This record gives sequence, C-alpha cells and structure tokens, in this order.
Amino acid sequence: MEFGHKSVLLNEVIEGLCIKEDGIYVDGTLGGGGHSGHIAAALSEKGRLIGIDQDEDAIAAATERLKPYADRVTIVRSNYEAMCQVLENLGITGVDGILLDLGVSSYQLDTIERGFSYKYDTALDMRMDKRQSLTAETIVNQYSQAELFRIIRDYGEDRFAQNIAKHIVMAREIKPIKTTFELNEIIKAAIPAKIREKGGHPSKRTYQAIRIACNRELDVLKDSLDDMIGMLNPGGRICVITFHSLEDRIVKTIFKKSEAPCTCPPSFPVCTCGNVPMGRVITRKPILPSEEELQENSRAKSAKLRIFERS
Repeated sequence: MEFGHKSVLLNEVIEGLCIKEDGIYVDGTLGGGGHSGHIAAALSEKGRLIGIDQDEDAIAAATERLKPYADRVTIVRSNYEAMCQVLENLGITGVDGILLDLGVSSYQLDTIERGFSYKYDTALDMRMDKRQSLTAETIVNQYSQAELFRIIRDYGEDRFAQNIAKHIVMAREIKPIKTTFELNEIIKAAIPAKIREKGGHPSKRTYQAIRIACNRELDVLKDSLDDMIGMLNPGGRICVITFHSLEDRIVKTIFKKSEAPCTCPPSFPVCTCGNVPMGRVITRKPILPSEEELQENSRAKSAKLRIFERS
C-alpha cells in the first residue's frame, strides 16, 4: 500500500510556520513527508529540513517523496522525544520552526498487519516503531486489571473502562487474546446493548487507549514539548496538530505556562520567582479544519492546530 496520507491543516501549518527560505526546520513526525514536501519547497539551498520518524515504512516513503529536495533535507529514524540529541548530532544549536502532527497516518490505520484498526482481523500489534518489543498483545494479556482500567479510563476516556478491563481479564484466563476481532468481541460484551446502538464503534476508545499506552504517546509529548520550545531561535515557531482532547490539553497547558511562567501569588507587586516568558501563544483558540478540507478528508475531523512563537 502507498503511504498516501493526506496532510491535515496543510495551508494553516505552512502559514503558521512563517517559513524563512534560509531557515532550519524540523518535522518531528515526518510520516509520508506530506507537510515536509511543502516546507522543503519553500526553502532555498541554504535552508535545511530535518525529518524525524520512528516508522521504517514512513521513512522509506518520505525519502522517496523528498528526493527533489535531497540537497536540503536530512531524514533520521528516531522518536521526536530525541529531537535535542538528533540536532546536537547534526551540529545544530537552534531552529526556526518545528512541526508535530500527532495523528496516526491513514497508511498505518489501513495497513492491516499493523493492528491499529478494529476494522480488520489481524494480530494485536499497534507499534509505531517495529523495533520496540512492547505490543498491544502484551498489554492486553499481561497488564493487571487495575492497569488496564487506568489505561482505558485515562487514555480512552471510556465510562465502561472498569467493565472492559474485567471482561479482558476474564477472557484471557480461558485463552490468550491474539487478534483484533477477538478483542472487539470482548469489548462489545462489556458495553450495554443500548449504548452500542447509539455510539460509534464500541472498540474505538479502547483501541485509542491501548495504542497511546503501547507507544507512550502522551508521556513523550509531555516530556519533550518544553525542550522543543527551548530549541527555537527568536521568532521561531512550533506548530502542533492534535487529534484528541488529551493531547490538546497537554499542548495548551505547556504553551500557556511557557507564555506566563510566573508562579508568584497575584498579590505580589513585582515578580520574584524569576521565571521568564519563553514567547507567546499565537493561537488563543486552536485552528480547526475548514469545511472544504473535511469534505475531502474525513479523518481531519478532530484535528486541532496550536502555534507558539519564541521571543
């Protein structure tokens, strides 16, 4: 299958990055290179783009797509949490723009054997990086009922998390849960029929939760966003596209704290904590896809773009 991922909020990202033709930019979630192709096209031969992704299929697709700009593009297989180290290895001390598109690509969802989707019957995998040993199957079969409950409650925001966790543990005592359709049946049995009729697919929230846990998605975002803001040159911008409220909340909170880091009580006449603002939030409200984009790409529906500019 071709890595035919439609780049979400493409025009808004390119506009938001305020690309300087001789600047240095990082795409921390390279994917198939859709956004990066447009960033690279806006650069002169003095400009530079570093693309980072942990998925070998994405690396192969992006390398092919970005061939016309090979003189200004460097592609590195890694997780964006290692961005500081990647840049240091390349001798780069500051950048003019960073992009994170935190969505699972259409390619990953539709490549059946990757196990990201509840729509296809396949092995429970869900790894973004196939070098990693932890899979969805390990989580489902080895994590305790309490751990499964916490993951499904916190990462899937599913009100039936307790019951789903209980049903998973009961089922695996009979035999290991190996496939997506086996897991679907277990989740279905844990959700009341009336609710199943009204809501979307019963597995949607649990799959999101297991995928986030498997790839440490929220921890990686939380632990690396401050560092990325710190890597920006003055006037440099970071654009982050999120696809669910958990990610969006992290980005919103960290951007806000970077803009107003003072911890002094409001009654203090002057700041004594010494925390200095890193810059300003460009997007008071997140930028959402246009109606036109939603008609062309239904997977953009939950996308939100937030932008921060370094002072």
